[in-house]
Amino acid sequence: MTFTPSQTSRRRPFHRVTASALAIIAAVSLSGCTQGTMSKGAWEDTGNLSYWMWDSNQVPAYQACASAFEAKNPDITITIEQYGYDDYWNKLMTSFVADSAPDVFVDHSSKYGDYAARGLIENLDELVKENNIDLSQYVDGTIDLWRAADGHQYGMPKDWDTVAIYYNEELTDQAGISAQDLGTMTWNPDDGGSYEDVIAHLTVDKNGVRGDEAGFDKTRVATYGLGLDDSGGGYGQVTWSMLAATTGWTYMNEPTWGSDFNYDDERFQSTIAWWRGLIDKGYMPPLSQTVGTALSSKIQAGSYAMVTDGAWNINTFAKLQGVKVNTAPTPVGVNGKRASTFNSLADSISSSSKKKGAAWKWVQYLSSPECQSTVADAGVVFPSLSAVGDTASDRFAETGFNIDAFTTHVDDGTTVLFPLSQNAVEINAVMTNAMDKVMSFSTEPSSLTEVNEKVTGLLSE
Repeated sequence: MTFTPSQTSRRRPFHRVTASALAIIAAVSLSGCTQGTMSKGAWEDTGNLSYWMWDSNQVPAYQACASAFEAKNPDITITIEQYGYDDYWNKLMTSFVADSAPDVFVDHSSKYGDYAARGLIENLDELVKENNIDLSQYVDGTIDLWRAADGHQYGMPKDWDTVAIYYNEELTDQAGISAQDLGTMTWNPDDGGSYEDVIAHLTVDKNGVRGDEAGFDKTRVATYGLGLDDSGGGYGQVTWSMLAATTGWTYMNEPTWGSDFNYDDERFQSTIAWWRGLIDKGYMPPLSQTVGTALSSKIQAGSYAMVTDGAWNINTFAKLQGVKVNTAPTPVGVNGKRASTFNSLADSISSSSKKKGAAWKWVQYLSSPECQSTVADAGVVFPSLSAVGDTASDRFAETGFNIDAFTTHVDDGTTVLFPLSQNAVEINAVMTNAMDKVMSFSTEPSSLTEVNEKVTGLLSE
């Protein structure tokens, strides 16, 4: 087993797409096998397998899985290559074009629909059936996210995630805001509820005046009550999705693979109007100030009192030096419940692999109780197998964080599936540009009605 390192990434939502990346996607031919069984022409059961991933935090756990797998399969070796998030997808698309794709790679739910449509990854249905894999052992929703528009399964789920609020305990203590206060926040798009009250009180200008006090200077803010990562693009996974979902709004007319987007919905636009209003009030930084700095660094520096971020960054926040961080659940919204986008990563097999038999053995092992237990014990993500969930929660709890802030959505059924669609790269590029304009006050939230027509049109192209 070997490992090739690269830079880490700070997040897992959809990255900003370059024109060259879009061109590469368009250049990939519609070949391969998007239907039926896995191609048998390259069914080798031995050899060296290349395995790509982007999260450096997870590499040690998967190195351990690779060592255990190699001990059981001495004729197969695993070479793990890790790249930073943006580099990862650009390199992967280039490798597809050059017919040099990794045998197995960590896939994202926002990506694989286009790969499947182009025959770049393998349909696993018959292999799952032949090997009697019990799909009911996975956390609810994970399998759903890996069934494409054609009804076939293109990845074996490896983990799941939700989002929660990370906060600087020193700043909340100074503000007289308790963990109970944070855990019982409510929100609505009219006045922001107690959530906005907390955000305002945690905001402090350079004269020490809080956002809800007379004399607050919104032009000279020292600490913003709520941090901002970016405009959220078309998904808003760690920005606005947990709020909009409580209004009854949904991304599309179907949970996944819908035919219409709903960015023209008044409930969505009113959510964005409220969220943008935090910038105008001085409680959240302008979009122009958010480029290039991780949310965790801003929390560590005291620039942000609270941020919303994913479970995949628990260890990142837990390892921050000189600051005590904890977590709270997202606020209870309009429908009287909390909400969080629910996503899952999976391992996919490249159609161009010359060793598909060995690749399938590795993919099976990656989703097996043995490997999943190793990952759970490392405490870096919530594994997809329900049976090892408690182990992961226990390890995460050792950070001192309130892990229920993440698991409550699965326990209470308040998850919203990450939206799946064809042409996702192009769609998110359009939405990111549109949302950047809205959050920069160049256009109004109502402009998203026209944008909705454009992205809905892309679904049928």
